[in-house]
Formats: sequence, C-alpha cells, structure tokens
Amino acid sequence: MGRVTRRALTVAALSTLAMTPGAAAAPPPSGGPARAALTEMRGMWLATVNNRDWPSHPGLSAQQQRAELRALLDAAVRRRLTTVMFQVRPTADALWPSPYEPWSQYLTGTQGRDPGWDPLGEAVTEAHARGLKLHAWFNPYRVALHADPSRLAAAHPARRHPDWVVSYAGQLYYNPGLPEVREFVQRAMLDAVRRYPVDGVHFDDYFYPYPVVGRVFDDDAAYRRHGAGFASRADWRRDNVDRLVRETAADIRRIRPGVRFGISPFGVWRNAATDPRGSHTRAGVQTYDDLYADTRTWVREGTLDYVVPQLYWEIGHPAADYAVLLSWWAEVARGSRTQLYVGEALYRAGDPSQGAAWQDPGELSRHLTLAKSLPQVRGHVFFAAKEVAADPAGALARVVADHYRQPAVSPS
Repeated sequence: MGRVTRRALTVAALSTLAMTPGAAAAPPPSGGPARAALTEMRGMWLATVNNRDWPSHPGLSAQQQRAELRALLDAAVRRRLTTVMFQVRPTADALWPSPYEPWSQYLTGTQGRDPGWDPLGEAVTEAHARGLKLHAWFNPYRVALHADPSRLAAAHPARRHPDWVVSYAGQLYYNPGLPEVREFVQRAMLDAVRRYPVDGVHFDDYFYPYPVVGRVFDDDAAYRRHGAGFASRADWRRDNVDRLVRETAADIRRIRPGVRFGISPFGVWRNAATDPRGSHTRAGVQTYDDLYADTRTWVREGTLDYVVPQLYWEIGHPAADYAVLLSWWAEVARGSRTQLYVGEALYRAGDPSQGAAWQDPGELSRHLTLAKSLPQVRGHVFFAAKEVAADPAGALARVVADHYRQPAVSPS
C-alpha cells in the first residue's frame, strides 16, 4: 500500500500560495437564542517545510510574509476553525530568534539569515487576536532534506557535531540514539515554550525516518555504546523515542503549565496480522515497527494531552479503511486522559491524482458524521492551510455547512 503522509507532500517545494476563498461558510441559523459554543478541536496544520503552505516562497519581504500569514489565519477564522498547528522548526532550524539553531532557510532562502521579524512571536499574537489557539509544531530529528552538511549554515549544530548526524536516503537526521542529541533537541524546541505563550507543543510523525528499501540507518556505534540491556535494536530505538516523548511532556509541564502536548502519528500503529491488538488493516508502514514510535502506549498511559492520527484514507479503503481506523483509535483512547482528534486529508479532496472517493466533495463531511457516533473523538485537524484557504473542491465548505454551523472553542 502506498504510504500517504505529510512526507509525500513536503518533498517538493510548492511555489504558489493559493489564497482564493472557497465557498463561503454557511451562516448560523437566524432567529432564536444564541447557542453556546461547542468544545471541540477544529484545527489546521500550517506547514513551512519547503514553503508548503507559508511563506509562498523564500525571500519575500517581512511585510509580504506577514500579509500571507495573516491571510491564512483569517482563512481559519472564516472556516470556523479554532486552532492552528504552526510549523516552527521544520529542519533543525527556527522561525524565531533561537540561541540554539539558525533561522530557517524557508524565510529568506539562506539558512541563518535574519528575516527582520519574529514569525512565531507575531503568529501567536495574531492568532490570539482572532480567538485562535496556536500550537508550535516541531520536527525533532530532521536536519535537512539533502545529504550535504556543507550546505548547512556555518554555525549549525550539525556541523559542529558531525557525530550527531546520520545520512539516510538522501537526507540528514540527528541520531535519536544519542542522549546528547535528545537533550539538545529538547532544549532547542523548548526555548520557544519559554519565550512565547503558545497553547500547545505539537510533533508530527517523524521520529526515526520512514524506511526506504535497500537503505540502512547507520546507528551501529550508538547502539554499541547505549544499547546494552535491550533484547533488540528495535526495542532500544523505541526506548529512545519513548524517552524523548516522556521527557518533553514533563519539561512542558514544568516550564509552562497548561500548555498541551500532542503528536500526530501515521495512522496505523500495527496491523492485526502483526499484533492482535492492532487494527484490521494491511498498511505497508507500522509506526511501532518502522518508525519505532509506540503511539498506542503513549495514549493508553496518558503521556500525551492529545493525539491526532493521520487517517488520510477514505471510508472503505481496501488496505486502510478510515472507518476501521477511526473505531480502532477510539477504542485505544477509551478511558485514557489523552484526547483523540482525527487528522483529515483535505489536500486529497478534488485532486485528480487521487481515487474516485476524493472527487466527491462530501467524503470529508461523511468522516465527521461517522466520528460523531464515537464519543472519544473530540475533533478534527485538516491538512493543510493552503487548502483551507483555497478549498478548490468545496470539501471544507461542505464540512462547515454540515458540521460547523455552531461556534466552537478548542478543548483544554
């Protein structure tokens, strides 16, 4: 089965930011008393890696970048969303003046060059002014979408510490098996939590990289040094990721109590054919075995405040049925303190390269209708901001008309 994740979407830069609004959101019913706001997640991801959603291309002026960012936040309000997951550390860089890592190349075109303003600081201010929550979205271990360290900024930590870096399948990654790496990436990410009144900290699905046939992630030296006592390298790798997640959760509570911590994993933990606790799917990737991310345990133990599995398939998909996975995740979340939201593939709606189900603008609305039958589902997050703004197929307008007529507030 082909993997459908953000990874497939962010490899190639998208040079145009479509800001044409889709069909207008349905107005609330007129007459009668005003209704209290619902409490549910209505979110969107705003991706900056490779200029996927924002800025439309590197090198825009600060004024142009501000205008584009505000337009995307306005689009979220227009669609009656409540929360933005803003990607502020796409490739071991920063969209704020970090003392640990260079300015992101996606702002100016040159890694380390000051863009002349503070995107994260202003994003928090602008989001809050519109009544939106803002979750700072970090990628912990990805260093570069190329394999040439000399292309990194001269002062980049990956150049100062080449022993921290693994080259894999044409990209550079920090090695999750090194305690000093784990300590550094936490310090770099949590600098933003100390500085800004963000409402959440958000990780996506990248821990160990997605597997590529014929390629080996070379962590032999780290495994020899730190892997004693584990039954297998896989168990050791999972422990490395577990430590990152649990330590980050504890640090957030210490630094800024009340900030929520969530992760958006690939939608399949394990197939039932691999593990009877898994879902009745036939996915080619399983997060437990391939990314070494035990997402089920993080939910069951309540390590996370929320989880947003990427259920980027249609209802009835033969290998990964949205309905099957929705029910599986609802059962995992049952009785846990971790709130369940669902990642929705808005980007697929109307795309002629996708299957027939995605040519129907009602597919996503049916997802939300199905989710309403499961009390564990507390909302949805849409990938991604560019499609929220443009809505070329009218799928989000249909969601708004069918499900978002009443105002909502984000869960806390």
